[in-house]
Formats: sequence, C-alpha cells, structure tokens
Amino acid sequence: MLPPIPVLADYGISPTHGFLPSTLPLTRLPDPYYNKWEAIVANLQALILSRRLRGVIDRLPVLSTVGLEHDAEWRRAYSLLCFMAHGYIWGGDSPSDRLPPQISIPLLDISRHLEVPPVATYAAVCLWNFKPLFMDEDIDNLENLATLFTFTGAIDESWFYLVSVAIEARGGPIISLMLTAIAAARQNDSAVVTRCLRTFAERLTDLTNILQRMHESCDPVIFYNRIRPFLAGSKNMGEAGLPFGVIYDDGTGNDKYRQYSGGSNAQSSLIQFFDIALGIQHRPTGEKRDAASDSDSRGRSAKHNFIQEMRNYMPGPHAQFLEDVSRVANIREYVQEHTEDTQLCLAYDACLAMLSAFRDKHIAIVTRYVITPSRQVRARSRSRSPEVARRPLNLAIASRKSEGKSQKGTGGTALIPFLKQARDETGEPAVEEWTKRFMKRQVRKEGSGDFFLGKEDEGAPSETEDVEVKGLAGTWTMEDEVGGICSY
Repeated sequence: MLPPIPVLADYGISPTHGFLPSTLPLTRLPDPYYNKWEAIVANLQALILSRRLRGVIDRLPVLSTVGLEHDAEWRRAYSLLCFMAHGYIWGGDSPSDRLPPQISIPLLDISRHLEVPPVATYAAVCLWNFKPLFMDEDIDNLENLATLFTFTGAIDESWFYLVSVAIEARGGPIISLMLTAIAAARQNDSAVVTRCLRTFAERLTDLTNILQRMHESCDPVIFYNRIRPFLAGSKNMGEAGLPFGVIYDDGTGNDKYRQYSGGSNAQSSLIQFFDIALGIQHRPTGEKRDAASDSDSRGRSAKHNFIQEMRNYMPGPHAQFLEDVSRVANIREYVQEHTEDTQLCLAYDACLAMLSAFRDKHIAIVTRYVITPSRQVRARSRSRSPEVARRPLNLAIASRKSEGKSQKGTGGTALIPFLKQARDETGEPAVEEWTKRFMKRQVRKEGSGDFFLGKEDEGAPSETEDVEVKGLAGTWTMEDEVGGICSY
C-alpha cells in the first residue's frame, strides 16, 4: 500500500505562503514581561556600534519562557534571542566564545520547543523576520515588505533577507501544486500532471526574476564586510576567532563547546522541495553520475548527508514534511514511464530548465557577493597597514587566504564547483535528448578567439584557482576535490 500524500496543515505549512508562517510574524511580544528583550533588539544597531551590547545583556535578568503562548510568540522570541546572540558573539573587537545565561537558557528552551538549533538559522532571519507594509497587498511583492530585525540597520541587510522572503511567498503555491501532480500521477492522469508541471515552470521563472533583483538594494561590499560576519555560526570559525565553537552557559556549569552552522539559503525547505518533487539527485562535488550507485531516484544519499544535515537547521515540522514527501515523490518515474507523451515530457523538461536557470543566477550572485569581495579582502590584507591590523576580528577579516596553508573544515564545500555541479545535476533527469544538450551547452562569449577580444573579466570565478572563502554554513573553497552538496 502506498504511503499517504502529506497534508500541509499537519506540518504548519500554508497552501498560499508555503513555509512562511500562516499568521504574520508578530511585531512585538504582547507580554510586557519581555520588554527588556524588545528594547535591546530595538536598539541593537546602536548597542553594537557603541560596543555596549555585551554589557547590557550581561546585566539582564534571566527571563522565563512561561509567558510565551502561541506559536507566533515562540517564533518572535526565537528571532529576538538569535539576533541578540549573534550580536553578542560578533559585536566586539574579538568574538565571544561564551553566551551568558541571559541568552542561553531561554534560547535553548525555545529551540527545543520549535525544533530548531539555538543559532540564527534561515528561519530566524528570513522566514520569521518580515512584515507587509500594506495589509491588503501580497507579501510576494518586494515593494510591500520590510524586516523586523537587522544587525546593521542598513537597507542592504533588509533587502538581502527580503529577496528570500519574496521567493518563499511566490513559490509557496508550488507545494500544493506538486502534491496535486503526485496524486494525479498515482491516478495515471497525464493531463493534470502536465498542467501542474507547466505552472511550476512558469512560477520558477518568477522566482528567478525576484532573485536577480538582489543587486538593486544590496551592495556586495557592504554585504560581505558588514552584514555577513553577523550571520556566521560557530562551526569552522577557527580563523575568525572561534576555534572550538561557543559555550552556551545554561547555569549548570557544563562548559561544553557547541558548533553550529550559520544561516544559509541551503536551509530553505522550498528549494529542497523542488529537488525532491522533480526527482533530482545530488552527489558530492567532483563525483560523476555513474558513481552514484548508493543514491536512490529521489535524491537521497546513503553515505553523504550534507542535505540531511541542513534539514536539521529547518523548523522540525518542515524537515519532517520533506522526508515524508520524499517517500511519495513519483513525478520523475512517471515521466520516464510515459516518454511517448510529448506534452508531458516537454513540461517536465521545462521545469528542469527553469530550475537550472535559477541556479545559474545564484552562481552569478555568489560570485559577485562572496568570491569577488573575498579577493579584494585578500589583496588589501597584503598591505599589512596599521588600519587593517586594528580592525575587529570577524568572518570578513578571516576570509583572506592563510599564508602558506589552506585550511578546510568539516562541512567544507567547494563553492563554485558545488553550485555548478548542482546546476548541471538539475538537468540530468531531462527526457528529451535535445533538452539535455541544451542545458549542457557552453555559452560562447561574443568575440571569442578574436584578436580584439581583450582580457577576461577579472571578477569571473575560476574553477581551478585556490580561493578559500568562509561561507555562511562553514568553510567554502574553490578547490574542486573537496566537499560538495553531500559532503560532511
């Protein structure tokens, strides 16, 4: 007997807004008991700028979580404490490897309740960190969104989060759509499956259009040097000043270090749902297709569990939903069994092509916002000027390449090769040979081979250059032979 198709309400997932909360995030905790938390985060930028945040938090009382009632209150408390925690860790001249009980005790309790790690996850900074400007307008419109929390107060930081919020909102209806397609495939209803896939492809185009708006209000230099350091976790952060991780002081005297990845788009349940629904398989970076004998047709890997690890940073019900969907996903098999249905195959291939284009745009953004600024940091670091030496130690400063060695942490991932391989793997299930050739094509630069071509763009990433970059979820390196989407 086939397992039942998941029901969104059982996982707290909205049929219209997807993994965004069904009720809008609160703009304030209703119980005045939590006013001290609210006051700190309302003045977070000033407290970080003046280097007074740690002192203010150290003087706080340890607040109980008994006053939190509805899910929306638990989610806001989680985001409040995560922003306080990361501000406390990264808001000084050197990072703090200890979180005081004022943060640790309530954050650990709230994390257990919400089934998320006690760190600033994608849920804390994106899914539960927005508000509409006008209640009668949709939240999939960037012009109708604002953030509730930021570390810097910069428009760039808000925009960085809100692009992801708009993508989640616009992509939300795809979840119900593909569950409908899965049910139709069970009934051998090719017409419904085709119609769902066509709509999926069109919606993926919308998501790509939203993603490519990142540059409008988020400057790469500001993101890399000012915003990104606060999003860092405590895993693989030795060069940034946290060689062992962070101690969450819960008052028990247990001084055990913990290591967590920071916030990352890899923690988006929506993108992982796309792969599961379409039956896309991912392998460790550098591993060829014929070597994936230990992976099944739904993209799960028996040995390498990077994808599964990132699900540990999702809200518990969302991760469970992905696991349950993987048990019923059947679209890829259905299409492969009906290759004579031209319209069905064309619609399926269109979905793969649009998702591949989305990942192409992601590669371009990573190049502009991480790779290129990293090279600039390395170039400036060679000057060894007194001004550079006095800068606070954080992720941006530590991201320059270590002299004479190349350090790699567990969970390290080859950034550009990883993204390119994930993009290429997206097209592998394509049915039509023409579609496969089309998605494998190499775009020829205009004037290639011409005498007047000139030198290539210095900002373009090289697949072989040894460039190490601290990613939001660990250590990223440009070397091909290390890491990958399933690396651990």
